[in-house]
Amino acid sequence: MTHPLFSVLSPVIEQPEGVRQVFFAGALHPVPALAYQVDFPRLELVLEGEQMMEWENEQGVSQVVCMQAGDVLFVPAKGWNSPQWQTPVRTLSLLFGKQQLGFSLLGWDGKQFNSREKGNTGRRGPRVGAFMLQALNELAWHQADQLTARFVVKGLLSHAQDLFSYSAHTASRSQALFGAVRQHIEEHYREPLTRDSVAKAFYISPNYLSHLFQKSGGIGLNEYLNYVRLEQAKNLLKGYDMKVKEVAHACGYIDSNYFCRQFKKSTERSPSEYRRQYRSQFESLEP
Repeated sequence: MTHPLFSVLSPVIEQPEGVRQVFFAGALHPVPALAYQVDFPRLELVLEGEQMMEWENEQGVSQVVCMQAGDVLFVPAKGWNSPQWQTPVRTLSLLFGKQQLGFSLLGWDGKQFNSREKGNTGRRGPRVGAFMLQALNELAWHQADQLTARFVVKGLLSHAQDLFSYSAHTASRSQALFGAVRQHIEEHYREPLTRDSVAKAFYISPNYLSHLFQKSGGIGLNEYLNYVRLEQAKNLLKGYDMKVKEVAHACGYIDSNYFCRQFKKSTERSPSEYRRQYRSQFESLEP
């Protein structure tokens, strides 16, 4: 699975003119009304079209610049900028927090936002990327050195691309593992499965297994196991004349009383009532 930012950043990084010019915002005076400000550094990129952008320069003077495709604005921690949404434009904001790298991808068609996409991923240690951010802070006082500024910005964008690509790959592996565990449960629900036994079958820790289910499925492992067993119990009750105790054991429940409590909690009917109601409805449909 490829992260959506990969296709966005690749041409900016790989093409010689991918980064046209680097601008630098300051952080000397109070923030104007409606301006953007956060406590960590940012990169504001114009990907397509153009955008009027206001910010404070290194001398503390407010200025408005028409940023074009390929232009980048570096905003230091506590710095501010104020974009004007007028003509069609597509922009990307990268936010370098201490623990997280966030992005905001926006499309404006001249009247309204026609696309919005946001996300974040963890930064692999505070030092990774920090030296390039520090270099940009220092280049704010040497803005004429655009060759170095473009080189550093491309390095930072490449670093961001790497982090998001790694995140997408990890998420893809997690989803694959989640699917395999679900299939295992659906095939072995009759057995006395536990969190430890399922985790052992996949060579992962029980805590990671619980985390995987909550993150990938929004459901607990035991909750899902109970769901699978109850769905199979419904099938047996509808299709076979098995005793309730036999249905319970066939679905992995050792204690039939516990099975009945769980079944009634889920369906608001006892197993016997569920069977009678189903057969009554079925018979009423027969000619």
